[in-house]
Formats: sequence, C-alpha cells, structure tokens
Amino acid sequence: MNIKRTKEEIKNAIEAYLKKDEYGAYEIPVIRQRPMLLLGPPGVGKTQIMEQISRECKIGLVAYTITHHTRQSAIGLPFISKKQYGGREYAVTEYTMSEIVASIYEKMEQTGLSEGILFLDEINCVSETLAPAMLQFLQCKSFGTHKIPEGWVIVAAGNPPEYNKSVREFDVVTMDRVKRIDVEADYEVWKEYAYQQGLHGAVISYLNTRKQNFYQMETTVDGRNFATPRGWEDLSELIEVYEKLGKKPDREVVAQYIQFPKIAKDFANYLELYDKYQTDYQLEEIFQGHLDEILLKKIGHASFDERLSVLGLILSRVNELMKKAVQWEAYMEGLQSCLLEFKELTQCSLEDSVGQLLPDSRMGDSNGQQLPDSRMENSNGQQLFSGIYKKLNIDYINMKKAELLSREEDKQYQRILHTLERFGQTLKLEGIQERQRSFVRVKELFALENEAYERQQNQSSEALEYAFDFLEGAFGTGQEMVMFITELNSNYYSVKFLEGSGCERYYQYNQELFFDEKRRKLLERLS
Repeated sequence: MNIKRTKEEIKNAIEAYLKKDEYGAYEIPVIRQRPMLLLGPPGVGKTQIMEQISRECKIGLVAYTITHHTRQSAIGLPFISKKQYGGREYAVTEYTMSEIVASIYEKMEQTGLSEGILFLDEINCVSETLAPAMLQFLQCKSFGTHKIPEGWVIVAAGNPPEYNKSVREFDVVTMDRVKRIDVEADYEVWKEYAYQQGLHGAVISYLNTRKQNFYQMETTVDGRNFATPRGWEDLSELIEVYEKLGKKPDREVVAQYIQFPKIAKDFANYLELYDKYQTDYQLEEIFQGHLDEILLKKIGHASFDERLSVLGLILSRVNELMKKAVQWEAYMEGLQSCLLEFKELTQCSLEDSVGQLLPDSRMGDSNGQQLPDSRMENSNGQQLFSGIYKKLNIDYINMKKAELLSREEDKQYQRILHTLERFGQTLKLEGIQERQRSFVRVKELFALENEAYERQQNQSSEALEYAFDFLEGAFGTGQEMVMFITELNSNYYSVKFLEGSGCERYYQYNQELFFDEKRRKLLERLS
C-alpha cells in the first residue's frame, strides 16, 4: 500500500474509532479499537503522515521513538506503598505513571484536545527487557497499570527484518490484535507530496528521469547503501537554502544525504547540468516572451535527458509562480474575511460589536489573561479593528500551541496578522477614529493588496503562456508536451490555479491527453 492510501486508511480508522453514539459512548468499544501497525522501509514518510493526520483531523499527537526508552521510562518506576488485605497491612510494589502515558495527559492539558494519536516508532526494535511491556501495550493498551486515555488512538510503526537487524518478530497472538498496514515506496504518490511541499525542481526533474533511484537499498561488503524519500526531501531543503546563500552543493554534500555513492555521483553531475542549462537556454528570456530560433532548434535536437532537464526547468518556474498565485489567493480570502467582519462591526451597535469581539466577555490572550472590555472605552474604528487583530492573533496562538498548523498555514496566519497590524498602524498614524471613515480607509488599503494579487495572477498566467510558446516552438505536440501537461496535473498548486484560470491551450492539450489515454486503455483491453 502506498503512503497516500495508508494515510487515508488511518484517517478512516480514526474517524470510525472516535465516532460516538447518541449517549456519548464510542460506537466501537475501546477494547475493539485495534492499534494500527505500519510496517515498511525506513524514510517513506510514516512519521510525517501522522503529523498531517493530526492537523487535518484537529486532534492531538504524541510521538515517541520507542528505542529511546528503557523499561523504567515506559512502565514507570517502582515504589513501596501500604495496602490492607483481610484486615492486615502489607507492603506492596506499585509504579509511578509511565512517561509515555504522562505525556498524553500533558498534551491534553497544553492543547485542550481530549482526543489524539499516540504514535510509537520503531516498535519492533525494542530491547529484550522492554519487549514484554510492548506486547502488553499492543494487547491491553496500557503501560504497566496505567491505561492510555480513552479517545487516543494507537499507531505504531516498524521496519521489516530485511531493513533492520534489531527487529523482533511479533507472535501471532499480538499480530491478531493489531490492524496491520504494509507500506511501500511509490514515486508517483510521493511526487504529489513533493510538488505540494515545493521541493527543488532539480530533485523532481532528476527523479522523473531516473525513478529507480527514488528508493534504493543494497547491502555490500562495506555496509548498506541507500537512497530514501526522506533523504531527497532533506537534500532539497539544503539546495534551496544554498542557492539563497550563493553556494553550490557538490558530490560530497549530496552523498551526506543520498548515501548511495553511485546515485549521489549521478545526481551531483545532473545538478551541474541543470544549472548550466538554465543559463544556456536563457530561461529569463523565455519567461519574458523572447524566443531564440537557434535555441529552439538546439533543444529540439538535444539528447532526451537534456530535453527533460530543460522541461524540468520550465516546470519549476511555472509551478513556483502558480504556487505564489494560490498562496496569494488564500491570503486575500483570509484578509477579506477580516474586512467583512470589520464592516459588520462598524455598522452594528456598540453592545453588539463588543459582544462579537468579546463573546461572553471571556476571551483571553495567549497567557489566559482576560482582554480589557471595550465597553469601558469609546469603541471607535481603531479599537474595533484592533479587536479583530487580537481575536485572530489568539486563534493563531491557540492553533500553534495545539500544533494544528502546517508550515504553510503558519506563514499564512503570520502574513495576514502582519498586514492587519500595518492597516491598524495606518489608522492610528492618520488619526482616523470614526467608524465609517475607518472602514473606508481599510477598504482602500485592501484594494492596494488586491492590485498586487491581480499582478501576481497575471504574471503566473503569462508565464504559463510563455511556457507553451517555448514548448510548441521546440517540441510541437510531442512527448515533452504530454509530460508537461501530466506534471501540471500532478501538482496541487498548478491544479488549483488552473481551476480558475482561462488558459485555453492547457484545456486543449489536457483534453487531447485524456482522450489519448482513454483510447490507449481501450486498445489494451481489446488486445
């Protein structure tokens, strides 16, 4: 099962486990809520999907690598207590709360989330002394005498024996109490994730041409060589920052992430060519609408690898601009909702506006302190706008504390808050306090943001048209055009952008691709 399907299966199971009946009891009794056991090669994204599921389901996440624990930290430390049995007092051994169970309660206190995921990685690599405790945990959902709180779903992960010498096989009794999911590396599925995360174009372009190098593992006399999705993603992050610093990663740097010498050397060479083609084919000129006939003929007669590398450069630039356009759209939607709220507040009564900004007068700041009640002041336009900023800021702080924001969502929140703060400062500097005038001024400031948004949309649309001009001039309607359309359809941001754009050539080529694919499948069935 690929990682995308695995994520869907886990989300479906969590939804089923946490569904309650009309009396507030779980539809599936806790004893029947099987822990999920993910078994798959290292580096395919098992840990990352837990973070994504936690955010998407708005539930907590406590993650542990179980190999870092001893028996004492897992089940607690022993202490002597007194008990009465049959009228006589005895000294008995009890245990302090497990560090793992305690961390769940700590997470519940910190975030206010009563339901969540307990994720234990490398569960089948525990030490011999901890193995019985792990079996008890999977079978009884408890560490020692301390049970996992209701509403917390258990997910564990491990590697098959061929990837880890420390693996301990679970017996049939244990395996019969878990929901086993075998995870496999799948490049096409990972590519969707890579586009959404904005991985470097050179990494995606290289793996498009050498998919067999996406995940490789082999044992040699010198040890184990491997290349994993995790390694490619981490290397991509480094390349992005190196470019900002004006540095170039060489073969030795690549080998620190892609620990498979042959693949590391191959990618390092590809990276040099990737940078060279960017200059040779005058990428900046292409995206200004200037096409050189000599260069078009040159790329048309180039090797297949060179053509794909240039196609990767074109895609990288187009995707980057489309991503910015989609991010701008999300930013403008968030800003617009604040503007509409401000409009509503400026038009309603003082008491109503205060009630909306301070519902039940209980809204507090990030430290739990009650905000000053606006009813004690003149609720002018500046104060109402400040209230909107504070309300959004509290939402942001609470979401961040609960770890429910992705990196992209976090940046979006910060961007909106920064703009609202700037709008508020403008009202203050210009001395505008009257409600209606405040709204008119904020609306003017919003219009300036909207103009910048329109410019970004136009720039992205123009870039796509210039890309089509270049591809048609260089390759016509050949396989490179098919690959270009296919890659656009694989990218979350380009699909989202194209849903609202009017690019006729995209729709034309996409429709032709759809019919060609349908015809090919029909012929395969008939043959």
